[in-house]
Amino acid sequence: MYIGHFAPALAAAAASPRAPRLGTLFVAAQLVDLAFFAFVLSGIERMRVVPGITAMNPMDLHHMPYTHSLAGTAVWAAGFGLAVGFALRSRMAGGIAAVVVLSHWFVDLLVHRPDLTLAGAPPKLGLGLWDQPMVAIPLELALTALAFWFFLRRTRGPIVPALVLVAALLTFQAINWFGPQPRAYSPALPLSALLSYLILFALAAWVGRSRRHRRGAGLAGARRAR
Repeated sequence: MYIGHFAPALAAAAASPRAPRLGTLFVAAQLVDLAFFAFVLSGIERMRVVPGITAMNPMDLHHMPYTHSLAGTAVWAAGFGLAVGFALRSRMAGGIAAVVVLSHWFVDLLVHRPDLTLAGAPPKLGLGLWDQPMVAIPLELALTALAFWFFLRRTRGPIVPALVLVAALLTFQAINWFGPQPRAYSPALPLSALLSYLILFALAAWVGRSRRHRRGAGLAGARRAR
């Protein structure tokens, strides 16, 4: 998935006023992909382009034990959660950030061909929805739309930054789905992915600074109401 990874970030930002801001949670949602593309550029992990390997994506992600194993993702989640918790002086904020990082593996499990692992070695896992575009596309759009609706409903602030973020998400997703597919690997692939993430992180930080939780909204407010 691409924008579907940001659905847990939007939902987490909406769920509690004690959550980190949206920009931080967007980084959490794609932290393991940031690490993966950096590792690909440095030769630590590897990918190649195999046209037709799936209906929607030509990437053969054949060696990524440190980022896309469940154990590896859990380590990234723990490290990021500790860093956020220390920076914000909040165990709650750190825990929320860690859960968003960990969500990446489970979201990937839905769409990837069997290339994910539990601890870096076979068995390789993946439900393969990238071979079912008529399922994968509506699912990704629905997850993101529902999470974005929840975020807007639980927060208040100017709508323009949020609309700009939505436009950017949809634009990058459309390019990912319908743009020209690469025929061979080049460093431009990970570099372009990293650039798109940085743009989205900046826009999410803008949205996070401009919106605040509604009084009584979120899980914390629901507990106080009871």
